[in-house]
Amino acid sequence: MSPVKAVLFDRDGTLVHDVPYNADPGLVRPVDGAREALDALRARGIRTGVVTNQSGIARGLLTEADARRVNRRVEELLGPFDVWAMCPHGPDDGCHCRKPRPGMILWAAGRVCAHPADCVVIGDIGADVEAAHRAGAHALLVPTPETRPEETFAAPHVVPDLRTAVHLLLNTPPWDGPAASPPPTGPAGEAPPGSAGPDDAPAAAGTDAEGRPAGPASGDRGAPAGSASVGVRRPAGPARDVPAPPAGPGVECVPQGRSV
Repeated sequence: MSPVKAVLFDRDGTLVHDVPYNADPGLVRPVDGAREALDALRARGIRTGVVTNQSGIARGLLTEADARRVNRRVEELLGPFDVWAMCPHGPDDGCHCRKPRPGMILWAAGRVCAHPADCVVIGDIGADVEAAHRAGAHALLVPTPETRPEETFAAPHVVPDLRTAVHLLLNTPPWDGPAASPPPTGPAGEAPPGSAGPDDAPAAAGTDAEGRPAGPASGDRGAPAGSASVGVRRPAGPARDVPAPPAGPGVECVPQGRSV
């Protein structure tokens, strides 16, 4: 049985083809193998979620309602997810949720009652990998033509596509210890205290550390801040920026999803 309890996916460039600052559900196109990979996880009882930077909201290029409509279209095409987390902030807004900060990862893990060390983040850029590591989760990078060479080099585990990623997770996860944790690039923050699904704005605040500002051609892409994390190749330990959200003493943790 796979030790993985939950898989959290980046949205744009990972589950669906990247359309920068997309406000139109009609432009949503899943990447090859996305539905097959997700269905394989669901069939094994592994929770699935989406953690997505959507700075177009802060930039005034789309509204939260637009983003929720796009999220609903993603679910129509790819099936239901157990949790959604969406950061509407810009690179300079000073939030805890925007990747490569770990807030969304920690919150989503708590929402599905999984310890971050039992979660895997799958994304296409270095910010996804760093957010996972800073949360104490594992990460798989699925590069696209937009992925920078240094991001691919720095990622501990790189796979060519989602089918391969899920096959590894269901059979032989490519690690034998806790997730790595690159050196922190800013003040430690807390996980978002609220929810952020397709029909909800997220609740999070704090500071952001981002070394690659997103531009019109790159949407919400962003590399790990600075160069300190480049060269991290093997798990180093379970260090985290912030603790995982507990279920609470005496409270049964029941996985909660969202309907759209």
